[in-house]
Amino acid sequence: MTYSILENYLKSKGDFTNNDVNYITNHFKLKKVKKKEIIIDFNQVSNAFYFVNKGALRIFTINKKGVELTRFFTFENSFCTALPSFIDQKPACEYFQAIEPSELLEIKRNDFYKLVDQYSDFDKIYREILERSFINNQKRIYSFQGYAAIDKLKLLLETYPDFLIRVPNNLTASYLGISPSTLSRLKSKL
Repeated sequence: MTYSILENYLKSKGDFTNNDVNYITNHFKLKKVKKKEIIIDFNQVSNAFYFVNKGALRIFTINKKGVELTRFFTFENSFCTALPSFIDQKPACEYFQAIEPSELLEIKRNDFYKLVDQYSDFDKIYREILERSFINNQKRIYSFQGYAAIDKLKLLLETYPDFLIRVPNNLTASYLGISPSTLSRLKSKL
C-alpha cells in the first residue's frame, strides 16, 4: 500500500514494466513527517526528492522583517524538493515544511539521477517536474506584477479548488502576498 500511489503515478507517466516499477520503487524509503516539521532547513543542501503519498507541503523563506513568504505548495501524487538546492547542491535559501501530517517517499539524489539515466520515461517525469516548476514560477511572477488580489485568489482556486479547505489562511495569504485580513475580505466576495 505504501508504494501503490507511486506505482500508479509511474504507470500513468510512462511505459514501465512491473519489474521496472518494482526496481524504481525500491529506491524510495518511507518518511513520515509531522505537521510543521521542517524537511529541508534553510542553508541545508537538498539531497533528496520526495513523492507525496499523503499530506501537504510548502516551500517558504523568511524576509528581513521576519515575515514568512510562501513560494510553493504541493499535495498528494506529486514530487517536490528544494529544487535549486537539489540541482546545484548549494545550501537552500528556503525551508521545506509539512503543513499537515504527511507520508512521503524519499529518494536520494544519486539514486534519482541514476533512474533518470536508466529510464527515458523517468527522465521524462523529471523534465515534466522542471517544466511545471518553470511554468508555476512564471505564473507567480506575472500574477504579482499585474493581478489584483482577488484575481490571484481566483487563479489559485482554479488550479487547486480545495486549497482554502486544506491550507490555513495565514499560509494562503503568505502565498498570495497579501495580509490575512485582506484574504478574509476576498473570501467573502467569492
